[in-house]
Amino acid sequence: MNTASIYGLTLDDLQEWLLLHGQKKFRAPQIWDWLYVKRVQEFADMTNLSKELIASLEANFVLEPLNQVVVQESADGTTKYLFQLADKLMIETVLMYHEYGLSVCVTTQVGCDIGCTFCASGLKRKQRDLTAGEIVAQVMQVQHYLDEKGKGERVSHVVVMGIGEPFDNYDNVMNFLHIINNAKGLAIGARHITVSTSGLAPKIREFADNGLQVNLALSLHAPNDEIRSRMMRINRKHPLEEVMAAIDEYLKKTNRRITFEYIMISGVNDSPEQARELVALLKDKRHLSYVNLIPYNPVAEHIKYERSTQKAMQAFYDILQKNKINCVIRKEHGTDIDAACGQLRSKHLDK
Repeated sequence: MNTASIYGLTLDDLQEWLLLHGQKKFRAPQIWDWLYVKRVQEFADMTNLSKELIASLEANFVLEPLNQVVVQESADGTTKYLFQLADKLMIETVLMYHEYGLSVCVTTQVGCDIGCTFCASGLKRKQRDLTAGEIVAQVMQVQHYLDEKGKGERVSHVVVMGIGEPFDNYDNVMNFLHIINNAKGLAIGARHITVSTSGLAPKIREFADNGLQVNLALSLHAPNDEIRSRMMRINRKHPLEEVMAAIDEYLKKTNRRITFEYIMISGVNDSPEQARELVALLKDKRHLSYVNLIPYNPVAEHIKYERSTQKAMQAFYDILQKNKINCVIRKEHGTDIDAACGQLRSKHLDK
């Protein structure tokens, strides 16, 4: 059975495919209009295409590479989706409601090899990378879900922060970004897209040269190598000095603000001393830094970790603010469902 998703083709890719199959390349924007503007779910509904072209599309591509297995809706509107891929593997996607719009958090790999000790995603090792089409399809499945509600809601923001390390699947992620950003398709603005990395320094440098105005976030979570290496195995390969040098290069080339993600774990990384270490780490780049303090979502398999108290988080925040480090304590979403990234998938696989 053919499982190649048409969502994986950039507009240029689709034009090339059409020419190779004896079609005119002007058909590509027409097809994209059907896919991303009219959002049809069957090739046969593309009524201005010839039967021959529709048959060729049906023979070579699928429109829905994901099968929806579970949907969990939170009281605050946050919605978690468990999708099954064509090879029966499972991934998660999350829809979140914000004051500024609707955001979808996409997964880029089946499992994860980064080895973060606090993360449910890392409980299952990486089985494979997702294709660009499988990543785009997550956004489309959520948009179709919204379309069916009939409220006229639209996905306006995308965060690449789900299961997996995006920069470990760099080429597919970059194709995904170009596809969802294209003005003839979903037209999600580059500044409404954020890619998160755990610190693959060479890829941070490469990302600085890509030309897209997409936002970058670094999963930092600790102010020094000793703590970070205990929390994140990747730090042993790319220690903080190397990662921060890559960040400096990114900032110099792009002059774009970077977000530092910092999960607050009681007794691990949340002391006033560690807050002051974080200030020292970021002080020379604070004009382009933004720290996102994240309340830890406990994972049953990681019973050694507990979320920081409100008092500890506030004290940490106050030290950063006093030292002119822009920061916020992140508002929580979906606390009444499987909130931690990868938790829904992990629970389903363990049944």
